[in-house]
Amino acid sequence: LEEKRWIKQHYGLSIPEDAMDEDIEESARFYEEDNGELHIRSDFLVTDEESRQVRVAFILNQVNEQLRSHGVLFSIHDETVPAFRLLRMRARRMPGLIEDAKEVLLKLFDADAEYCADTLEGIYDDLEAASKKVLDGNVTDEVASEVLGAIARQEDLNGRIRRNVMDTRRAVSFLMRS
Repeated sequence: LEEKRWIKQHYGLSIPEDAMDEDIEESARFYEEDNGELHIRSDFLVTDEESRQVRVAFILNQVNEQLRSHGVLFSIHDETVPAFRLLRMRARRMPGLIEDAKEVLLKLFDADAEYCADTLEGIYDDLEAASKKVLDGNVTDEVASEVLGAIARQEDLNGRIRRNVMDTRRAVSFLMRS
């Protein structure tokens, strides 16, 4: 709340109350305000103890030079997102990697896609291990239960990755049109 107040005072930017709503329609997740601000609400994959999507709201003013927010990317999220950490590490290693706020946003989506690809590779490794257990011919009820549980977890994660990639594609498409 204090951060929102400071942003409003310093930048004249009001963060919408519904910025973090999970059940917002797709058509309302990507839009441009009359003053030129782009609003993007996108999901980022997180896989720690459990896999889930984290909603991140972005506000970017690339066109209205009259506002102090011009050229500044604002992100609103409730927890740490691996793609952000990955981009920070890359930016430290490669000065000049990012030239402006729009590029930061595009690189975040790129890092999220890479995180999804790495996670997908892990899924295939886990499924290969499950296949070997089944195909070795010594399938007990305990092994079958273990394999079935592994397949269900990996399929859930696979579905989350697919939804995340579709969401990222929509966000990048909107950003490139704007």
